[in-house]
Amino acid sequence: MEWSLEGVRGLVAGGMQSVRECESSALGTGLCLLLLFVWYCYRVGREHGSPPPLRGGYVSESGRLVAGGGPRMALGGSEAGGGRVKGRPAGSAEEQNGFAYCQSAECFRCAHPGEGLNQRLYHSLQDYAKRYTWAGMGRVHKGVREQGRYLSSRASIQKPEVFFLPDLPSAPFFSREAQKHDVELLERSFPALLAEFQSVYQQVPARTGVQLPSGWKANGTPRGQWWTFYLVNQGTPLARNARRCPRTWRVLGQLRTFIANNVFGNACFSVLNPGTLVTEHYGPTNVRLRCHLGLKVPPGCELVVGGEPQCWSEGSCLLFDDSFLHTAFHEGSVEDGPRAVFMVDLWHPNVAAAERQALDYIFTPGR
Repeated sequence: MEWSLEGVRGLVAGGMQSVRECESSALGTGLCLLLLFVWYCYRVGREHGSPPPLRGGYVSESGRLVAGGGPRMALGGSEAGGGRVKGRPAGSAEEQNGFAYCQSAECFRCAHPGEGLNQRLYHSLQDYAKRYTWAGMGRVHKGVREQGRYLSSRASIQKPEVFFLPDLPSAPFFSREAQKHDVELLERSFPALLAEFQSVYQQVPARTGVQLPSGWKANGTPRGQWWTFYLVNQGTPLARNARRCPRTWRVLGQLRTFIANNVFGNACFSVLNPGTLVTEHYGPTNVRLRCHLGLKVPPGCELVVGGEPQCWSEGSCLLFDDSFLHTAFHEGSVEDGPRAVFMVDLWHPNVAAAERQALDYIFTPGR
């Protein structure tokens, strides 16, 4: 129900008039108290609005909000996890889609590294607790308070670069049962997602050195070509791309655990051309599981997470924790064609609902 300032004032004025007319009655007193409570709720609601949801919202390519959501912020993605590539060239000015090559002042990880970032996270958590509650915040509070120690002391096989939530079960790969509903929904939607991938991919040039069509991004690799077509990039829905893939967008809206409201959430078509290698890197956090739905999987393709190799399969999902060191490659021939997956970030199943709400607030795009 929407309340305007003029409407509430009018309601209160009318109520006070009624009270004056029956001042001596219990009914008048009760009505006065009720109206004063409504006024109080209205003022509190104006001062402490809840974090705006992203789901179903669109943001234009200029960053202006069209429907749903709040201000946006860049935090680049990656093939198997939106993380920093080992051996990032200092001062690189390349226009890439991954954090490793991000030079934007708007980038969360680039603009607020180290202790500065930790302080911002702690202030955001305190702000959340003041507005809402500390209930269920034990692990989040522990993680934010000791983030520097967690990130510096982690074993090299698992080292999230932005936020580590302590006491979460960890493994390179997870069973499909971990997010059974969403995995089954994605696999049932395989024909629709494949068709929409083919509709946007057929415009991509086959030879190197040619500018990619609108919506596609080239990512840095030691060799080969790796392209992505984002529907949601770091919590920011891309309106133009989403309109070109309406069925895929509807599937995203039906996922129960899609990270739709913070910078750790992505959804895209990801393509590796033959001969491509993605450098080993870590993702930003352990609170998510990255899901790959195989769309086109020729021979010679492999994903290696935490030293464990897995192969994609067309129409099936792979769930993995991209905070582990990982890489992907396509060693097939040109005749085999590209490897293509639909990539989407889901909540780790052991992150509680209260923790998800707090993390959405702390890592809201633009905060």
